[in-house]
Amino acid sequence: MSQQFLERTENISPAPDTTPQPTLERDLVRVVDGAPLRRAPFDHICLENVFAAGLYRDMLANLPATEQYHPLFQRDALRPDGSSTRLRLYLYPENLWRLPPAQRPIWREIARALRSSELENAFKRKFRAALEDRFQQQAERIQLYPVPILVRDLPGYQIGIHADVLSKAITVQFYLPSDASQAHLGTVFHTTKRKDGTDQPVAMQFLPASGYAFPVREKESWHSAPQTTEADGERLSIMLTYYVDGPLKTKRRLQRAGIFFGRYPKI
Repeated sequence: MSQQFLERTENISPAPDTTPQPTLERDLVRVVDGAPLRRAPFDHICLENVFAAGLYRDMLANLPATEQYHPLFQRDALRPDGSSTRLRLYLYPENLWRLPPAQRPIWREIARALRSSELENAFKRKFRAALEDRFQQQAERIQLYPVPILVRDLPGYQIGIHADVLSKAITVQFYLPSDASQAHLGTVFHTTKRKDGTDQPVAMQFLPASGYAFPVREKESWHSAPQTTEADGERLSIMLTYYVDGPLKTKRRLQRAGIFFGRYPKI
């Protein structure tokens, strides 16, 4: 190799790396795409290593203070004195701006990723058969809107066996414990709501950066959450629910406004 060639090439800078940098959206999509679809007791997936280790540490270190949440007044969540055992913080921009400046960037990033179309489409691909059977149209055409909520379950929280309301299409929960000591607090999937000894429950494990997802099916997607104790401490998680958009959403809004379909003659 000539000295002249070496002199010419010494000043040539290496080509810039144009490889797309990984994003949280891509990481979440990869987790969903890689999770095997399980059929029993109903279609679902178990999620593992949802968040990178560094990001997960930052999430736990930057959890919003109690005053940022509001209580859920649902029968299963109430104590005898009427106080709630479930606190919620909707991960919407209008709520996140109230957080301390140091906490805003991380929860904005997480909220953006959870509301992304890339993640929604990943769940649609995974649950295509169940969604298309329920809605009788291609999964890609089903109109949904995501609602991400940061949840704190206080000692005493529980919820009985239920299948979720049909305004929901997909239910997702990401567990946020600091270690494996709360593994027994995971959601339980059931084969039936009946308490006649025929149920064959399958319990999820409440482990760091893990979770589950399933398509909501009437009288099929039965699940519950075990009651927590003082020894268990708080049960932290993110609920991501994909609600039905479009005509059904409009119909339900009208019903809440007092307009009932099928009850009164057309005028």
